[in-house]
Amino acid sequence: MSSFVRLALILGLLSAIGPFSVDMYLPALPAITEDLRTTTSATQMTLLAFLGSFSLLQLIYGPISDAVGRKPPLYFGLVVFLVGSVGCYFAPSIDALIAFRVVQGVGGAAMMVVPRAVIRDLHTGIEATRLMSLVMLVLSVSPILAPLAGSALIEPLGWRAIFAVVIVAAAISAAAVRFALPETRPPDKRVAVGLGTTMLSYAHLLRDRHFMGVTFVGGFGMASFFIFLASSSFLYIDRFGLTPTEYGLAFGLNAVGFIGASQASASLGARFGMGRVILGAALGHAVSAFLLLGLVLAGIDGLGVLMALLFVTFAFLGLVVPASMVLSLERHGPIAGLASALGGTLQMAAGVLTIAVGSLFFDGTALPMVATIAACAAGAFLLAVRTLGEK
Repeated sequence: MSSFVRLALILGLLSAIGPFSVDMYLPALPAITEDLRTTTSATQMTLLAFLGSFSLLQLIYGPISDAVGRKPPLYFGLVVFLVGSVGCYFAPSIDALIAFRVVQGVGGAAMMVVPRAVIRDLHTGIEATRLMSLVMLVLSVSPILAPLAGSALIEPLGWRAIFAVVIVAAAISAAAVRFALPETRPPDKRVAVGLGTTMLSYAHLLRDRHFMGVTFVGGFGMASFFIFLASSSFLYIDRFGLTPTEYGLAFGLNAVGFIGASQASASLGARFGMGRVILGAALGHAVSAFLLLGLVLAGIDGLGVLMALLFVTFAFLGLVVPASMVLSLERHGPIAGLASALGGTLQMAAGVLTIAVGSLFFDGTALPMVATIAACAAGAFLLAVRTLGEK
């Protein structure tokens, strides 16, 4: 196995820890609601709690990884994540589950921000996109297999078994960091961490039109998928009558489209330029999302129509996300950890806000979810035109 592929496997495994703990958990949401005798909105709060802390803590891990190296924050994050996972397994109430999901997110944030910084440490341009696409390929195991694994566990063992598997996955990740991941931030390239310098660096990035534009192109795209995460299990299981296992298969179909398209991003970027790839894919994402919205408004909202057009919509998103991640860090190598942290936080915050707003309008039908996806897709395309249209 080449070192390039081995690195992609390790970074993909680390990056998948957070999504894995979400995707595997999705089929359990209706069961958790029933078992803990709570409401749908309260159960959705467990997802928001994780994503909220997962988003905000990236702002801390990023600068620290620039100062002390990439591996120490990973060790710390994995330990905290394990503590939160154990707490979730034993949670006696919905309030306790929400609290420990916050702890999980605090730890999991390290595994989101550091791998992207490692990629920027080693590569730029097309090579960085190629590595990011391979990481996405490994990451795709989560949305393809995690819901199926969760469904297979829920029926015989109950929803708590999901967190036992998450604990094992985190332990395997810790071993990979210890024995197989090189330190890519040598001492001579580390920068001092201070509140003043960190805030100045964040302020500089927030004023950077290119960084903010590309970041939110990916952010709006990811938000369109986040609302699907929050709504799909209730919609597919409760409205369309799918079993948890059937839901896992339906959910995984979208991941197949996303990851299949993402593997073409590097070659398309080399041929047409990354900016043009993002523009074209954002247009396709928006067109397919609005086509689906039009059909749903016309009363054509069967499961087959929904699954087919969501497959196309998220396939286009598979071209947008890896390219936008690479392009946002392209000009910020010396502060790659900090830039990765801010970009990740802003993107996750967009997703969390979308879930919070979208859940207020969820009524058991497909319309609120589909309308939110279309709005996010429109935002991503318009911002791509504004940021990259002249390139």
